[in-house]
Amino acid sequence: MSPHTAIRTELELDGPCSALLDAVDADPHAPLALAVAGPGGHGKTALLHELAGAYRRAGHPVAEGWPEHGPAPEPGAVLLVDDAHLLDADRLGQLRQRLGGVPARTVVAYRPWPRPAALVELTELLSRDRQPLLLAPYDERRTAARLAAVYGRAPEPALVSFVHGQTGGVPRSVERLVAAVRPDPDGATGGYRLPRSAVLTFGTEVTDLPVDVRRLLLAVATGVPLPVDLLGALLDRDPDGVDETLAAARATGLLGPDDRLPPIVERAVTTLGPASQRIAVWQRLADLQRGRGGPVLPLVRALLTPGVGGECDPATIEAAAEEALPEQPSLAADLFAAAAAAGRPTTGRQAYAAALAGDLDSALRLADRLVGADHADDRRDGATVAATALVHRGQLGRGAELYRWSDAPSAPAFAAIGAIGTGAPAEPDAPAVRPSTDGPPTLLTGAALLTARGVRETLDGPPTTALSTLVQAAALLEPAGRTVLLPDSPAALAALVALHCGELEIGERVLDRAIAADLGGALMSRRHRLLQAWIMMVRGRTAMASEALHRISGPLEPRDLLFASALEMGIARRDSDLPAVQRAWGQAREALVRHPVDLFSFLPLGEITIAAARLGELGRLDEHLREAYALLDRLGNPALWATPLRWNGLHAAIIAELPTIADEHVAALAANSSHSRYSSVMAAASESWVEVLRGTVDPVRVEAAARGLHDAGLGWDGARLAGQAAIRTADRRAMTALLDCARMLQGRPAGPKGAAPAAGSSTAPVADAVGAPTESRLSDREQEVADLVLAGLTYKQIGDRLFISAKTVEHHVARMRQRLNCANRSELLNRLRMLAAERAGNGSATTPWPKRPLS
Repeated sequence: MSPHTAIRTELELDGPCSALLDAVDADPHAPLALAVAGPGGHGKTALLHELAGAYRRAGHPVAEGWPEHGPAPEPGAVLLVDDAHLLDADRLGQLRQRLGGVPARTVVAYRPWPRPAALVELTELLSRDRQPLLLAPYDERRTAARLAAVYGRAPEPALVSFVHGQTGGVPRSVERLVAAVRPDPDGATGGYRLPRSAVLTFGTEVTDLPVDVRRLLLAVATGVPLPVDLLGALLDRDPDGVDETLAAARATGLLGPDDRLPPIVERAVTTLGPASQRIAVWQRLADLQRGRGGPVLPLVRALLTPGVGGECDPATIEAAAEEALPEQPSLAADLFAAAAAAGRPTTGRQAYAAALAGDLDSALRLADRLVGADHADDRRDGATVAATALVHRGQLGRGAELYRWSDAPSAPAFAAIGAIGTGAPAEPDAPAVRPSTDGPPTLLTGAALLTARGVRETLDGPPTTALSTLVQAAALLEPAGRTVLLPDSPAALAALVALHCGELEIGERVLDRAIAADLGGALMSRRHRLLQAWIMMVRGRTAMASEALHRISGPLEPRDLLFASALEMGIARRDSDLPAVQRAWGQAREALVRHPVDLFSFLPLGEITIAAARLGELGRLDEHLREAYALLDRLGNPALWATPLRWNGLHAAIIAELPTIADEHVAALAANSSHSRYSSVMAAASESWVEVLRGTVDPVRVEAAARGLHDAGLGWDGARLAGQAAIRTADRRAMTALLDCARMLQGRPAGPKGAAPAAGSSTAPVADAVGAPTESRLSDREQEVADLVLAGLTYKQIGDRLFISAKTVEHHVARMRQRLNCANRSELLNRLRMLAAERAGNGSATTPWPKRPLS
């Protein structure tokens, strides 16, 4: 490789430039008249330097530039003129005269702006036989080649992408950044940081810019759209003057051809120029934007950045806060606070934004001040925000009181929902669920009205009617998205109703739509996702439910904490994980204490009740259950809300061996059986349960009840019922059929038709430590081995004790793992401990209940 080629590779010149140098190398004596155009920093000077070297190596004298005074270069010299756009008319005229004479070797480089008439004439003459050479930025390949030349090895793709993205491929910027950055990923960000030293290299260029160009670049740096009329007002120029300023800015090479600033240039422009001018430009632009209704958020954020030292008009700050509210409610709250500190009456909006962002502590603190304010609007805003926050904290009754006190258009509907939820006797028939003539008919007002009507319909109408109304309310609010502040969303209430009546697919769909629309913002997001996970759990998809639960991060408000705690216990119960149930009990108990009983918390209350029975802690929930049943009594025992609570109460009574209480729940479920198909399924299943536990197994009736539960979305419960019946029947054919049914309902393949399990075999499910069916029952010998394994004995010690070989013990353990469906020894030990707890705590799983008539 020749020295010339090596240098050219280092400079990474593009194809036309390389072709030019190759032509000069091949015939340095040929005439050459060429114009080279390009913005600043695009390589004009580097190209002329390469041409000078080529001609000198060929023995030609080279004159670089045209002298302002003194004699012109000798006629035979190669003339290379840089920055021709800066020459005066006289020197440009002299150049033109020289070109009009004998053939010469002349290259003139210039920026696209300014374009004096003499330069236009000169470039037209140069372009007579050859098109001007237009210099362009690097593409990523050339950026990578430049990095490889500097570092001596191929750069990482991430580094190439970083350098090219920061510089836009402008050669000057690439050179400066390459000299400062090193191919060492930043562990904190996973990428590369823009070095301060690279930014500082732009100092002279930025400070030497014409005032209008610098003002233009500062405006572009904000990211605000800049139509010509806005730029004209900012620069105090007519449209032609704006075009000239834009051309001048592009010619510097700082402003890209798309009229955007590469990040490294944006950083330089906003940090290296005079601070007073920066602040003045941004303030003026903010005022202009607000006056024309344009976006002001980027400007206000820049002006309020610590260290800028500028001031911003309070009304402009308020406009920026409103702009930030849909996407960044936390930022909006901060901006409303700044506007309030500057004298704007924005405390109510600050409280609203804080609540929407999920910062209920700040929202309640601000709202409490507003409730006692003199101005009626402040009192209304304060009461609305406080009511919403209190509902999320489980204080549904107190929230309803504040809604009644507030005169907001949607407040009466939300107050009616709260009254129904707390079982206030006189409230369900209140006129709040009818249209109001006060206030504008906004999306929120209409949706609140529909939601209240839907909740009211759950008390005495068919479930499908209430569900339809609530789904309509959710759809009505979807366009409002994350900007609407809700005590509870119609989508969440629709999902609750769907869970209470077995319409799980509808519940899933309405939650999917709410999450996609971000309905209610961050404040409602966790509730929607918790209910999604609840539906997964009810369907028996415990792994998916657990994963969804663990994806929900951040501190939970009492209502969400109650559902999350109950979810954790419910998943562990269905997975037969007694230690996990025990671990979750403390948090669940705390969540119950922090959250008063209301109609919309019956699902977690029921789930925690079953787990409490399993742990022998059922007595701790007596007061909560009394409140729940009293609430139902005040509302006339609506079947939709009572059925799941009674169903869960039945299973808690089964686990705690309380036959009388179980009979009461069965009777209550039977009384509601005509309300809906779901209620009918639950009533039939409950009767089958107590019959099975008392030793009466009608396989046809049990299978019908189990399949009914499965069709209602309760596949896990259906499989559990069939498995328990299989344990207790002495009819081997019925046992096989019920086992096949249980496997099918759990999504497992059924066994061979007609294959009855052998005595002591592992194919009949048993009740595990939390009431779920386990796939198999251990033989007597296997039970002996299991007890000794749990006692910590080795295989040899167990063999010595039972007079068998250690290899036989190993075979028994392997069979137990297979029968109990355990993937490893740890899972086997956990399952054996649960079975041992079952035997110790509740006696034999197959012990029948006393035969008592149902209540």
